[in-house]
Amino acid sequence: MRQAASEPANRPTTTPTPGSIRLHKVLADAGVASRRHAEALIADGRVRVNGVVVREMGVQVKPDRDRIQVDGQPVEIRQDHVYLALNKPRGVVSTASDPEGRKTVIDLVPRDRRVYPVGRLDYDSEGLMLLTDDGAMANRLLHPRYEQEREYRALVTGTPPDTVLKKLCEGIDLEDGHTAPARFEIDSRVSGDAWLRVIMREGRNRQVRRMLEAVGYPVKRLVRARLATLRLGDLASGQWRRLTPREVADLRQATSSRERRDASHSGGRRRGQHRDTKNDRH
Repeated sequence: MRQAASEPANRPTTTPTPGSIRLHKVLADAGVASRRHAEALIADGRVRVNGVVVREMGVQVKPDRDRIQVDGQPVEIRQDHVYLALNKPRGVVSTASDPEGRKTVIDLVPRDRRVYPVGRLDYDSEGLMLLTDDGAMANRLLHPRYEQEREYRALVTGTPPDTVLKKLCEGIDLEDGHTAPARFEIDSRVSGDAWLRVIMREGRNRQVRRMLEAVGYPVKRLVRARLATLRLGDLASGQWRRLTPREVADLRQATSSRERRDASHSGGRRRGQHRDTKNDRH
């Protein structure tokens, strides 16, 4: 007698069922990798679900039932997450690893849980960075559709007049297109130079520096002071701290509020209105 196939219901499928979640999202939420890297792991055949290698995108899984492995190691599905605020110093790379062997933000935080930086600051910039293993929140903070604010303090050479500040606020042309409306205002003056307060929702590569360079006021120092509702505060350079429950709740509220607004106005946005912020780096 021919033996029936074992556990056919547990084989990976792209058909959504009650309680199922896309595999790459589960991997990101578990802190294995970012969503983009999780997709690469799947495409490379490094992920198994119930013993079956998965290469297809969009496979649905149930984390409380399915056995998920990456490179042969079981993925631990955590219900809790870690959220760390770091004051990144100059001379530190804001990625999880660096091929040149330079110090990264991961080297500055505890290694008891695998966390990833949310967005980037360039090598010479400093200030607030969020590191977490909550892939869903990281995605909502970075994805253009959620339009989360980033606030910076920029020390520039000289003092830009109101006409230049107005131009920056309205948007200027860069090599990768016109910038979205933002806020640029003088915070204080120091020996002929000026500290500017900058608030924007875009996150193009080195955008603050390029905008100010384009109008003739190059940046001498750039510090990120806020990401969405999370503020740097008085955290010393190179130091980290865990977010308070209130800070985590505020971040969730900020991102979920945007999600609800998008749902209620679905179809109302013009195609191409937002830019990719996966390379958010200033």
